Amino acid sequence: MVVTKATTPSAATEGQLRRRPSEALLCAWLLAVLAAGAEVPKIVILGPPASGKTTIAMWLAKHLSTNLLSVESLIAKEYSPLAADARMHYQKFKMVPDMLLIRLMQERLKEEDCVRRGWILDGIPETREQALTIQTLGISPRHVIVLSAPDTVLIERNLGKRIDPQTGEIYHTTFDWPPESEIQNRLMVPAGIFEGETARKLLEYHRNIVRILPSYPKILKVISADQPCVDVFYQALTYVQTSHRSNAPFTPRVLLCGPVGSGKSLQAALLAQKYGLINVCCGQLLKEAVADKSKYSDLIQPFFEKEIAVPDNIIMKVLKQRLDQQDCVERGWVLHGFPRDLDQAHLMDSLGYKPNRVFFLNVPFDSVIERLSLRRTDPITGERYHLMYKPPPTIEVQARLLQNPKDSEEQIKLKMDLFYRNSAELEQFYGDAITLNGDQDPYTVFEYIESGIINRLPKKVP
Repeated sequence: MVVTKATTPSAATEGQLRRRPSEALLCAWLLAVLAAGAEVPKIVILGPPASGKTTIAMWLAKHLSTNLLSVESLIAKEYSPLAADARMHYQKFKMVPDMLLIRLMQERLKEEDCVRRGWILDGIPETREQALTIQTLGISPRHVIVLSAPDTVLIERNLGKRIDPQTGEIYHTTFDWPPESEIQNRLMVPAGIFEGETARKLLEYHRNIVRILPSYPKILKVISADQPCVDVFYQALTYVQTSHRSNAPFTPRVLLCGPVGSGKSLQAALLAQKYGLINVCCGQLLKEAVADKSKYSDLIQPFFEKEIAVPDNIIMKVLKQRLDQQDCVERGWVLHGFPRDLDQAHLMDSLGYKPNRVFFLNVPFDSVIERLSLRRTDPITGERYHLMYKPPPTIEVQARLLQNPKDSEEQIKLKMDLFYRNSAELEQFYGDAITLNGDQDPYTVFEYIESGIINRLPKKVP
């Protein structure tokens, strides 16, 4: 049993790598494969406390020349108002609200080095809610690694941890004790390192990880951390250099239709993640066109300011520009948010944008009300709650929660009525459309959608 360090590889470990020439050659070969044109890394590494996930993440980042992102690195970012806000929250509440953390991730992942060289998320997402939100925003890893070891092993590892206050290096009393007496004398026990606290953190991790794993079907690998860290590293490196083949028998062009709250965004994110499709959200495209000061920005901005609908011809120009890009043409796309009525469908069809799979997600009014009208936000921490599925932890927090006016029952009813007034004509226009019950667990809905993509369309009985 070897303890991994949450720092750069030690000299001893680097020497271990040098003394294993066959594995060094394997590493060089794997890196050559990656450099020969593979897509940039997009990796998530998860694991319980003391499993060595940070060490493995750092080694992978070093060998793949990619960027390592953790909660600590995100909130430590300089010249970022979001990071400053996150630090303030952490100092006061010892946590960072989910949405603030995810906004920090979005900000970081848009930077040039992450776009060009990829990224590794160390210990993110921490909860199912974070995983779903990340997917909905289109942040899709290509590989997810989960490290696993018996709790008894992890507790033993954690209790022996020591930290050098000068360098931040992590050592262990049994497995990685520094030879220099000067370093030995200044080592300290990290905060929170005692058996009861370690057991509490492990229990919290186990509760969350079983709800996170279903978010990453087909791209997940579990690796035992109860082995030498070098072996864990090579298994992880071997896995992240593999590419996942799509089961789809054609280039998918998928259209998702459904009322507000039906789960279109999440299903689109799941499809994009599994099949490498481009997630095209019409509303998000318009927002990005304005934010990026594109050539359509001045056309769209007045409608945003007046809070009225953007005309179809402007929407179609922005949409056409995106669907004509090379990634959409080669990899396919999943579109949601457009068309919303028959005229828009005809316009899209006339310009040659014909989906080859169309799904309608039907969700009863009561279920949509339950999903949306019970959402709340804490104005102090920015944390989002759901009064049924994710209730606030205390009465004090519940008392200060606020509701977005768009989540009021009246607003939801108006949007649902508008959708169902047009849905019959849309279903008739897309004669091969598949109608699904969207009032189910999101992964059950995804399985039905996936089946509709992989299998031939059923022949309609005249």
